[in-house]
Amino acid sequence: MNARNDFVGELHPRAYEAANKAASPRLKIMHVLFSSRVAGSERYCADLANGQAALGHEVHVAGRYGSPIAGLLSKEVVFHGFAIPFLRGLRLRRLMDRTGIEIAHGHLSHGCKALAAAPDSVVRIATLHVGYKARQHACLDGVICVNTAQSTRLGTFDGQSTLISNWLPDVKSAESFDLRAQLNLPRETRLVGSVGRLHLSKGYDVLVSAFRQSAPDNAALVIVGEGPHRAALEKLAKGDSRIHLPGHCNNVPGFLRNLDLFVSPSREESAGLAILEAMHEGLPIIATAAEGPAEYLRDHPVTLIAPGSVEGLAEALADVLREQPVVRLSRVGYDLVPFSRSAGIANVLDFYSRVARGAVQAGPDIDQPRLIYASEAQE
Repeated sequence: MNARNDFVGELHPRAYEAANKAASPRLKIMHVLFSSRVAGSERYCADLANGQAALGHEVHVAGRYGSPIAGLLSKEVVFHGFAIPFLRGLRLRRLMDRTGIEIAHGHLSHGCKALAAAPDSVVRIATLHVGYKARQHACLDGVICVNTAQSTRLGTFDGQSTLISNWLPDVKSAESFDLRAQLNLPRETRLVGSVGRLHLSKGYDVLVSAFRQSAPDNAALVIVGEGPHRAALEKLAKGDSRIHLPGHCNNVPGFLRNLDLFVSPSREESAGLAILEAMHEGLPIIATAAEGPAEYLRDHPVTLIAPGSVEGLAEALADVLREQPVVRLSRVGYDLVPFSRSAGIANVLDFYSRVARGAVQAGPDIDQPRLIYASEAQE
């Protein structure tokens, strides 16, 4: 399916927001995301909430008390922190009743499970950040698939479904910084980087092994993020001073601007927000042909390799890093039109309306425009 953008044409996102504040009825929306960290799914949720609020909707986010996602929300979005999971469903139901919520949008396992307790008057939607699971999603009124493959694995789900892939983050307010200076690296160091949760599914063990095998001496690998696989990665690096794991980064665009090459080595990937951010920065990209990236990168000048292949990634790294003797690799001009933030948010709102109307659909609505994600990162 070719990506297209049916909703906004050539309108600037801010112009679209201004034009549409009065174009649709004001909804009362609650996003439900009980997460203690910030990764791609959390940034998707925060950006969607911010974008909906900018269009004039009343938007709430229910999450864990003290969750870092609260810091990503604009001042127009109301955050409700739940300190303990005890009777969370009942308390969420009471909160929805009290605030008059019309649309409840669940994200990730705990958020989607909690929607089972929503009042009958509330339309229940979920984004499939990972994939469809009957025990989490079967009771919902609608699901948003982020790639075509997901839309073929909904089984007996009898609610409505649509395809709205992730959209490009808003990075205008991001500040640049000097990563080489922070890591005390020579100016001529060629920086290879990646962004994501340090989890086995993300394939960083493959990246570390491939980098050690084929990267030149004047290259460094920087993987930003946290997760349960950190200790294993540190052991795998075996004291290689070229490999750096600096932890979580709250300024992904600024980090990316320092890189010469971006690598997404995921074994499994439904969408891949960081890939889109790397495209925005014009970085050369090596990515695995995982489910989501294989679909939306197929028409772009990106090197795709088999997931889990150390040899394949090592060969790709060697090819890219030997292409030019200069320190900085050339930037790439990607077509970012298919990844419109304003169109993505518009498509989500349109899906809310269609589900609320109870429109009859025959299976996944895969003819809907494809979109892709963003974050305004406001207090």
